[in-house]
Amino acid sequence: MRCPMMLTLQAVCVCVSVCVAMQQYPAAWGHYDVCKSQIYTEEGLTWDYMACQPEATVLTKYLTVSLDPPNITCGDPPETYCALENPYMCNNECDASTDELAHPSELMFDFEGRNPTTFWQSSSWKKYPKPLEVNITLSWNKTIELTDDIVLTFESGRPEQMLLEKSLDYGKTWTPYQFYATDCLDAFTMDPKTVNELTQRTLLDIICTEDYSRGYVWKYDKTVRFEIKDRFALFAGLQLYNMASLYGQLDTTRNLRDFFTVTDLRIRLLKPATGSTMVDENNLSRYFYAISDIKVQGRCKCNLHSNSCVFDKDKGKLGCECEHNTTGPDCGRCKRHYHGRPWSVGSYLPIPKGTANICIHSSHGPVPHVCDNSMLLCQNGGTCHLHHQRCHCATGFTGILCERERCQGPGPCEEYPTSGQPSLHHPPLFHYLYPLLLGPPGLLLLTLLLPLVMIGFC
Repeated sequence: MRCPMMLTLQAVCVCVSVCVAMQQYPAAWGHYDVCKSQIYTEEGLTWDYMACQPEATVLTKYLTVSLDPPNITCGDPPETYCALENPYMCNNECDASTDELAHPSELMFDFEGRNPTTFWQSSSWKKYPKPLEVNITLSWNKTIELTDDIVLTFESGRPEQMLLEKSLDYGKTWTPYQFYATDCLDAFTMDPKTVNELTQRTLLDIICTEDYSRGYVWKYDKTVRFEIKDRFALFAGLQLYNMASLYGQLDTTRNLRDFFTVTDLRIRLLKPATGSTMVDENNLSRYFYAISDIKVQGRCKCNLHSNSCVFDKDKGKLGCECEHNTTGPDCGRCKRHYHGRPWSVGSYLPIPKGTANICIHSSHGPVPHVCDNSMLLCQNGGTCHLHHQRCHCATGFTGILCERERCQGPGPCEEYPTSGQPSLHHPPLFHYLYPLLLGPPGLLLLTLLLPLVMIGFC
């Protein structure tokens, strides 16, 4: 009588945790907060494995920031700045040697809400007409998945030209995420577009938007966004209630999951706000960049094999606490001795638990290794594929190890002198077993017969 009661209680607990998670994170990617649970079956107590992922969190706590050029921050030497909309109001001083007047890069990520607002600030456009350009690179040293809009808050006017880029290989290569300009056609030879014009088919398109590059007449609107949620809404609906649709697309649409995945972000500030069509060369201290806040929300990418990601202070990096017999920074490979089947990313489907695709112990593998590059070698130019499960034979050869010539016509088969090595001839026992050995059950049988066969060779 105890078992049904325990089952019911466990089901209630799981249901409660799922409901609470869904209520707490209605706009996130969903719960998937349990990697495994114990259940009772006819065989007794066993594990039920599920796809799982860490909670979404504010990721700016774990990044490192770098500026290019490195001496672009204001204050060395000290400088006085004027307001963009009023060139005669010059009461903003920057001095790197004084804490109260310094504006270092870490102030882009500190707690906002203090008065006065803290912010990073660049030097002014004193070298005009040479472009005033700054690259701000945010690096996590870890693969992360974005779950909310990227939001930049400017204390200066918003840039007239800007580019947001992403990297998936720790800054080795970069691809555009979105272009921003007051005039997209003039700045980037692109027609202006908004995220609301995207469709499910064009979601991965790189667009240029003019929505966030207005002049100082819009000075009370200080934010620039990269709209993640609006893209999610193309599949999940405006309130992101139909998450099952989004999960299905992430599992089945090529490159969609990678689109929201990054290791690094780069903000390229290409032209500061000028507030007019002409630059006032007599008062260049009006033109600069200043950012008070950058928000990046997401989660560690653990390939749906972990519900926990921790920050190692000694190493200064995030890492997944892997489940499902996986390992690696992103749970991207099977643990040692758990290669009974090839590693695979977890799946969001079927809702709500997904599919864990756990790594299984090598001793329990469903298919033995047929070619392991030690004793069992593909012959006659054959190559091993399907994770060592089968030999892919060169033209003219067949058999488990490509050890037989494929007959091209009636009569005895001729040897192929161009194969690089002579054909192998084996005892008649092999010829009786060939049809049986071609299927998966035969592969199991092969491992049992291998010792006898090797004795026969000797």
